[in-house]
Amino acid sequence: MGARLRKSHSDKMISGVCGGIAEYLGWDPTIVRILFVVATFLSGFPLLIYLILMFVMPD
Repeated sequence: MGARLRKSHSDKMISGVCGGIAEYLGWDPTIVRILFVVATFLSGFPLLIYLILMFVMPD
């Protein structure tokens, strides 16, 4: 079985969502954070997704 999507404990700034997504995808967490910020400025929708993931993603 592959890696599971969960919040990062070692690489977190707010709640570990972007760090967890980066670990799951095998990407650099900085890239995921930059993409998140750019997407939020363009549409605002990723902020809602982030807030939902803060409560839904396991630790």
